[in-house]
Amino acid sequence: MLVRLAALATAAALALGGCSPAESDPTEEQSSEQQGQSGGQSGDQSGEQSGEETETIEAPEPGVCRVLEPADIAEASNDTEPVDCAEPHNAETFLVASFGDELADAEYDDERQGQVVYDRCTKGFMKFTGANESLALRSVLSWAWWRPTQEEWDAGARWFRCDVVGGTDQSAELVELPETAKGVLLGIPGDRWMSCVQGDSVSGVPPVPCTEPHDWRAVTTIVVGQEKDKYPGDRLVEVLSRDYCSDSVGAWMNYPVDYEFAYTWFHKAEWEAGNRRSICWAGTKE
Repeated sequence: MLVRLAALATAAALALGGCSPAESDPTEEQSSEQQGQSGGQSGDQSGEQSGEETETIEAPEPGVCRVLEPADIAEASNDTEPVDCAEPHNAETFLVASFGDELADAEYDDERQGQVVYDRCTKGFMKFTGANESLALRSVLSWAWWRPTQEEWDAGARWFRCDVVGGTDQSAELVELPETAKGVLLGIPGDRWMSCVQGDSVSGVPPVPCTEPHDWRAVTTIVVGQEKDKYPGDRLVEVLSRDYCSDSVGAWMNYPVDYEFAYTWFHKAEWEAGNRRSICWAGTKE
């Protein structure tokens, strides 16, 4: 099954959104600022090659809101009905785009989809919410993506949809969003949007908003490689993350005599998708 990069898989088994600089072709995508039907589909007609009338497969629209369950994030496609964004919701579509001609003949589970989606949706998420690279990794807000169903894909649909979501597929529930999440991470976001973890460690525990009881807070990120660097291997990335995060968390806590820190580092798949950062956690209930 295609690795879902809507929320990066981590060595600590957390799923926090990542970031990677990449340009998007405005002729092939729609953002929530550009309402309407996507014009970037490749072969968006269904039906057999016969005299039968074909049915147009329409892409979803950006700027709409939905109420999702955490399990929906792990699904390949999603057809949850939109709701009025003035009503309670926990997902907002900020981008609908096309895979383009390169994947016109691709199989439904082609791994190249992950790279395309990661580049487009990460950049779109940061632009929409106002997050920088570090904040995008440390916020409880992330993004999830979906594609057409297998049947729609076989008929020629090649769009994908990216939503802001408040959590991961492992969360007990998704955080409710404001009427729009546009600009919600600009400046210094409130604790309701920041990632914390309750437990003895950060491993295997989904993040919660820092307004909830917690034992760990994602306080900084550190860079473990440059854009053009090849993946140096798990061991080196882990050691760099440990050493850099020890210093980074110590500085964040104003160099106390004793302090606890943890780190979340990423593997080769995320490196190849564009991520070059690890997350540093401070042991704190604040």
